[in-house]
Amino acid sequence: MGSYFCVDRGRALPLGATRLEDGVNFALFSKHSTHAWLSFFHPGDSVPYLEIELHPERDRTGQVWHIWIGGLAPDVQYCWRLDMRPNPNPEVHRFDPERFLLDPYAQVLVGGEQWGISAERRCALPHDHFDWEMDRPLNVPLSESIIYELHVRGFTRHESSGVSAPGTYLGLTDKIPYLKKLGVTAVELLPVYEFEEADTDRSNPLMGTTLFNLWGYQPIAFFAPNATYASGKQPGSAVREFKEMVKRFHAAGLEVILDVVFNHTAEGDERGRTHSFRGIDNSIYYQLDEQGRYRNYSGCGNTFNCNHPVVRSLISDCLHYWVMEMHVDGFRFDLASVLGRGQDGNPLADPPLLERLAYDPILANTKLIAEAWDAAGLYQVGSFPAWGRWAEWNGKYRDDLRRFVKSDRGMVPMLASRLTGSPDLYAASGRQSRHSINFVTCHDGFTLADLVSYNDKHNEANGEQNRDGANDNNSWNCGAEGPTKDESINALRRRQMRNMAALLLLSGGVPMILAGDEMARTQGGNNNAYCQDNATSWVDWTLTESHSDMVTFFQRMIAFRAGREAFRHIDWGAQAGEPHTRVTFHGVFPHAPDWGPDSHALAIELEWGTERIYFIANSFWGNLRFHLPLLTDTRKWTLVDDTSRDGPRGATLDSQDWYEAAARSVVVLEAL
Repeated sequence: MGSYFCVDRGRALPLGATRLEDGVNFALFSKHSTHAWLSFFHPGDSVPYLEIELHPERDRTGQVWHIWIGGLAPDVQYCWRLDMRPNPNPEVHRFDPERFLLDPYAQVLVGGEQWGISAERRCALPHDHFDWEMDRPLNVPLSESIIYELHVRGFTRHESSGVSAPGTYLGLTDKIPYLKKLGVTAVELLPVYEFEEADTDRSNPLMGTTLFNLWGYQPIAFFAPNATYASGKQPGSAVREFKEMVKRFHAAGLEVILDVVFNHTAEGDERGRTHSFRGIDNSIYYQLDEQGRYRNYSGCGNTFNCNHPVVRSLISDCLHYWVMEMHVDGFRFDLASVLGRGQDGNPLADPPLLERLAYDPILANTKLIAEAWDAAGLYQVGSFPAWGRWAEWNGKYRDDLRRFVKSDRGMVPMLASRLTGSPDLYAASGRQSRHSINFVTCHDGFTLADLVSYNDKHNEANGEQNRDGANDNNSWNCGAEGPTKDESINALRRRQMRNMAALLLLSGGVPMILAGDEMARTQGGNNNAYCQDNATSWVDWTLTESHSDMVTFFQRMIAFRAGREAFRHIDWGAQAGEPHTRVTFHGVFPHAPDWGPDSHALAIELEWGTERIYFIANSFWGNLRFHLPLLTDTRKWTLVDDTSRDGPRGATLDSQDWYEAAARSVVVLEAL
């Protein structure tokens, strides 16, 4: 406190700690608590120097405790304590009056600034002004987006990164020129709020080093940016540096999308550590069964009770905060099918939370992207409740493209749908190709280089006896498991990587690229590197030199896509009454695609205005001669790219009648 302080009953809204009228208003929802204390700490102290007990008749409105306090020192830290007397069912109402609890609406946490150290966190007050200089979310149309998924720490932590502050928000901004040259329009950041990375006692059995929850899917506080990602360690540094990061990205024309986790928290099941929600109102914030046990649709021990009205409001308020105060451009919702489950755990036909976000006026221009499945087997790709609004990570795109490129039988019909925006998945719900977020790889699974180098996962370093991670990867090692000196295998691997990258960037929908794939980054066959805070997960920037040909290929294909309107209008637009790209399927002969189970090749022609693009996808293990569609004007077919060769591009074809597509290759032509 300052030299003096004064107390008033305050007000019930807004929730959290709010500076107003020369003081701070504190408000906390808790339906079942009967006693509440607000505890204040000096910085660095573990014991409060002052506690104020709130009076239930004076300091409570409905189910919200609230109090106004004047005269607080700027650096004051606080927590809540709650109790329920009597408590008829401690298994359901897990109140512990000895436990200091974090405010769910806290925007600043202190105590967790050092990576890898499990410490008691306290809430602090945001107090600094930030000059946004008229910055605002960019609102890049989804149809024009090219997303790049990265991890804030892993992207610049490697000694080769050459940034000023490795592993931080500001360190990430040093890579803006690289991202601009690559050509992407948005970064999608793995979780950046406060999470518990040091909640495991396991070690790497191969190296003897400690394992951490690197990815960040262990949320503690949804509003507070992670303090370990700030270069400064003073309270509030993470808020200031996150805002500065967003501001710099926006100045460069790059959007910032956040991966958010509302399906569970770091508190786990009854054996887990209580940070906040369990001690505030366990039965409200979590889904419990009839015996008071935690339902576990997340695979992480608990399931957030997303469709309880209070929890819906918390999630909505949180998203509003990140958009209005932090200027982010969109969200990717982890295990989003959990957000569609009712309070009894069953899937809802019209989930209130998803509908609320779809029609939320604050989020009207914000990208909403669902990971349309959960850990309990609910798989909703193509059927996620969308109201024409929600986009989806298209897991079927990933699987079908991988299977086609490795030459599985019967994949040509599926390839045709995936390359044209997956109308089989999205047309029925009134969505268009832009609602399909296409990807071949993401943080969860093999990298692109490992996808063509390993038939099996190699997760021994995770300390779980290689039991973790997916077993069905649709990968092919091209003839040898792992690194090899056989140059013919290495050449085939490079071609297969280019094939998948090319098809991704030629597809209707929104491409998403995993950070490092463009430089052939490997994780040594680990397809679940969530706990590998080391060179396995960190981007090795020397690869931009040793695999400069791959970087150049990605840059070239991204630029080609960005410069052609045809790719942004691959829609079933006739239903929507809008202009759309004309799509024609071909086989080795024009207008004669082979849809049979033994077919391994397809050609597609795109026409939009004066643009005319023709590309071949050949996963057959032999060369195929494709007879080209006739051009009726003065233009000629010119070579944009051929993944089977490194020769000159942009040249008019010697023959306008046919093109010899090499085994396992993608060829792109344009009429010029």
